Amino acid sequence: MKIAILDDYQDVVRKLYCFNLLQQQEVIIFNETEKDPDVLAEKIKDIEALVLIRERTAITDDLLSKLPKLKLISQTGKISNHLDLNACSKYNVAVAEGIGSPIAPAELTWILLMNVLRQIPNAIEGMKKGNWQENIGESVNGKIIGIWGYGKIGKIIAGYAKAFGAKVLVWGREQSILSAINDGFEAAESKTSFFKTADVITLHLRLNKETTGIVKLDDLNLMKTSSVLINTSRAELIEKGSLIKALKAGRPGFAGLDVYESEPINDSGFELLNLPNVVCTPHLGYVEKNSYELYFGKAFENIINYISGKPTNIANPEILDKM
Repeated sequence: MKIAILDDYQDVVRKLYCFNLLQQQEVIIFNETEKDPDVLAEKIKDIEALVLIRERTAITDDLLSKLPKLKLISQTGKISNHLDLNACSKYNVAVAEGIGSPIAPAELTWILLMNVLRQIPNAIEGMKKGNWQENIGESVNGKIIGIWGYGKIGKIIAGYAKAFGAKVLVWGREQSILSAINDGFEAAESKTSFFKTADVITLHLRLNKETTGIVKLDDLNLMKTSSVLINTSRAELIEKGSLIKALKAGRPGFAGLDVYESEPINDSGFELLNLPNVVCTPHLGYVEKNSYELYFGKAFENIINYISGKPTNIANPEILDKM
């Protein structure tokens, strides 16, 4: 089968152990993201199967209409808003879903939280310039860590916070709140109270129509001037343009970000990168060797199963009858 793997920024996929699963197939790996759908379609017009690295490429009706040979899309991790599943069914393209793990994203979230609170990146940069201890940060112990979304990642973060001697405050859907209470954590009385009270707020919500822009400028304006916002979930959870305005106004006082509205970011002049109260990482949440073996291993396994006539984890199984 002729397979394309898109958006392998680091050219790392071919070095994974699980890549051996595709050794009998014809595989093309693209290391650059092509934003122009017409150009991308021309590059992959003869491809029969696509491997998507999370949500780096948008799969639209327009793109699919230009890919007559495409039979299968194998997704690393779960399908999200980047992929039009109805359009895939319309063009008889099967979509195989993958699996994921909350461990690497949770660790990255905690790393960002620690770095922002202790102001470690600023201290490192100061030391490189010959300045010794030019700033002072704060410890996690005793802080109120606000977690919006008590799912798999949120639960791990709550455990980390407890281990570091911090107090956990949870906000989210009723089911999420009840789960947190059952685990011995406190729920906020309201969203307003959540934003006013927490020293750190970390977002762990799925992006969908209901959650897009769910964090408003008015919410951010309620935060303390000393507080921190961490976002390793999706940039679109925050109302467009609100975060920049809030950070410049000093509420919250700091932010740690791993996700952005348009990725990748190759512009050193990108505004968030140049704010002194922001620590940015290049969407590293799931980008870790063990996670890659897990994500790609399942994606490649789904391809092999499809080729062998025993498709697995198909999100639009109705099209299999047309095979």
